[in-house]
Amino acid sequence: MSTKRYSEADLRALIEPFGNPMLAVVEGRVCSVNEAWLALVGAPREQVEGRPVMDFVQPEERSRLSERYRLLESGAPMEPRTQVYQLPCADGATREVALYATRLPLEGGAGALLLNCLPLVDGPPELALAERLVETSAGLVAAHSEDAVRRVALKGLEAAGFRVRLLRWDGERLLARDGQPLPEDVGLGMEALSDGRPVFGGADQASPSHVYLPVGGPQVEVLWVAGQWVAPRHGSVLTLFAKVVGAALTDARVQADGARSRWEVEAVAQMARFVAQPVPPTLEDFLSRVAELLQAASAALHLSPSQGRALALVTHVGLADLVRDGGHAERLTGVLADTGEGGLSTEVQGAALAALSGGRLGCGVLARLTRGGEVCGSVQVLRAGDRPFDARDVRLLGTLAELLVTLVEQRRLRAESSRQLAETRLLLDLARTTSGVLETSSILDVASDFLVHLLDVSNCYIMLYDESAKLLRGAAASTAHRDFFRTVVLPLHGDSLATRVARERRPIAIEDVSVSVEGYDAQLVQRFGEKALLALPLTSREELIGVVVVDDTRRPRAFGPELIELAEATCGQLALSIANARLYESLWASYAELAATRAEMVKRERLAALGELSAIVAHEVRNPLGVIFNAVASLRRLLDPGGDAAMLLDILGEESDRLNRIVGDLLDYTRPRDPVLQHEDLGRVLQDSLEAARAQGGGVDRPVHIQSEVEPGLPPVPMDRRLIRQALVNVAVNAIQSMPQGGLVQVRARREAHAGRDHLRIDVADQGPGIPAELLHRVFEPFFTTKAQGTGLGLAVVKRILEEHRGEIAVDSTPGRGTTFTFRLPLSQPPSFP
Repeated sequence: MSTKRYSEADLRALIEPFGNPMLAVVEGRVCSVNEAWLALVGAPREQVEGRPVMDFVQPEERSRLSERYRLLESGAPMEPRTQVYQLPCADGATREVALYATRLPLEGGAGALLLNCLPLVDGPPELALAERLVETSAGLVAAHSEDAVRRVALKGLEAAGFRVRLLRWDGERLLARDGQPLPEDVGLGMEALSDGRPVFGGADQASPSHVYLPVGGPQVEVLWVAGQWVAPRHGSVLTLFAKVVGAALTDARVQADGARSRWEVEAVAQMARFVAQPVPPTLEDFLSRVAELLQAASAALHLSPSQGRALALVTHVGLADLVRDGGHAERLTGVLADTGEGGLSTEVQGAALAALSGGRLGCGVLARLTRGGEVCGSVQVLRAGDRPFDARDVRLLGTLAELLVTLVEQRRLRAESSRQLAETRLLLDLARTTSGVLETSSILDVASDFLVHLLDVSNCYIMLYDESAKLLRGAAASTAHRDFFRTVVLPLHGDSLATRVARERRPIAIEDVSVSVEGYDAQLVQRFGEKALLALPLTSREELIGVVVVDDTRRPRAFGPELIELAEATCGQLALSIANARLYESLWASYAELAATRAEMVKRERLAALGELSAIVAHEVRNPLGVIFNAVASLRRLLDPGGDAAMLLDILGEESDRLNRIVGDLLDYTRPRDPVLQHEDLGRVLQDSLEAARAQGGGVDRPVHIQSEVEPGLPPVPMDRRLIRQALVNVAVNAIQSMPQGGLVQVRARREAHAGRDHLRIDVADQGPGIPAELLHRVFEPFFTTKAQGTGLGLAVVKRILEEHRGEIAVDSTPGRGTTFTFRLPLSQPPSFP
């Protein structure tokens, strides 16, 4: 070792002349360097001198060399052999140098380390290629995705001076990932895949120009590498690199799959919580979340309306801007749904999606919905063609489809529960309403409107069975056709839907009238515009009460078993209510008939007693009256009276006549008689009666006009001519006497339908002062009269005569405007003979 002690200037002067890069290190820092060193590292002097010497070594060796330098400073012996190190330079590259170290003493007792560097020439190309590939392989470790692995691999090969492309195997052929045309000899790539070894190409040249390297990995891929260093002697290096790339791709896929699996589990858990809300979400909200999870532009749901029926589009999201109408939505979403199979869309389907969406969609994935092993629907998601789905998306959508089945079933059960609750409430309302109504017509009107709402139909018609005539008669209908339907009559042996149900006692449905050519009344179907029909029998205790028919004028429809069961239950309740109402009506009629019978018995007893009394009175009164009449006649003949005596005799005669008439009227009222009915000409009876009334009522001396009008073509009427004449005379006399100042008496006779039978109606109207309303109900009572000299038996006799003819009399009066008496006689009574 030299004994000379150097200053810093001496060190600089010592190393400057050398052509080799040299530097002096004092206490771990660069003290001075020569120009050759500065040129080697590519940095100016001010950025080198004064810095720690460890800044100029590779990071991998920094710790070792720091410890080595400490040992040298502490006096450890120097190694005699030259050391080789990697020297980082300012341009980012590294230089390999051979280094020789020498100790030099410094003034003041310190020491310096003189480092002499000899740059080494570049190694052989194979070594440089191997080093570059090793560096690239190290960079693959930091890549966390398949795309990152591919980028690092391609960049490393290009940095090593190669041209490189990546080809992938889709199961049928190789495709270029860069979208460029495939190499002409791509078949060599197939050979490389098949044999699992490099296959060199370039038959038109003396040396190979490119090589196909099978990569492997989760997706089978091939590297196409071209360059001047492509040669069979490098095949092992390239093959090893390709295997490293394949391993990196596999590792990245495993990591990505793990991350994806964790994300899918969390996503499915969130969707499960979303579905399990107390109030189930809507199908649109669920589809929106599915589309968001799968990063899809739209989603659609198809469901089968019932088992065995074709799937139909129920709802969709994300297609509002693409759908022109409902048919377009069906066609667009039907591209995948029509296949019936789940999975990824094919190229043909992608092209169809692009055509229907104007290029905004181009791929999709579909999952089937199954319940109980049967396909009940499908869900699909769609997005642009440049972002294809993969198998992981198929798996996730399949899992979400199971949740969707749960949601659909949950909503169906909830809707079914709501429907059943509503139906139960409606049935309770019907039972409450019908139980409080005891009139059949009112029950039927309420029930027809109720069935329209309960069964969601257009109209309801109820027909009742007339057993005696073997007919179904329209009894009630929903509001639109209520008045007309009451006129409908169907014979039980007919071919209409209602009569078939009445005969067979079972429900019958016609789902589509247009395809059914018989089994219904074509006229009624055309009048009501019916598309579908359902008829059910009304029975109670095996007895046919009637038939209920409901229709749908909106569209053909299937009446399912649940709806028919509900309708049958409702009809059962309705039949029970009708039977109860009929029982009540029958009981009420029996009570009314009993009351009428009792009243008739009382009346007969009263008449019998009155008749006995009348006979006694007539016997006891008419004998003295005969004496009085003879005495008055004898006095007139013997005395030839005049003045007051004549007036007194006239009064005595008039009062005797009045008393005789009272006795006669009393006998007429109480005398039992059976009318002898003969078919009489009503016109002649009226004329005879009105002439007699004019004479008896004083119409000859008063300005009273009598006008009669008989309907042309009126047939002979069965009547007792004498009794009807008496009744008409009594009423007409009252009419004439009610008009002391004169007036018009109108008598009109015509045919009339009353109480289901043909009747003769005779109206006798006057223009008298009328009868006060508070007295109107008493005019037919015996001995009730408003006349000063009346007996009160005339109208009572008239009422009795009409009742004996099975007819009736009614009165209508308006004070100040006159009174009208109405006779009604049945036209179909059989004649009787004396």
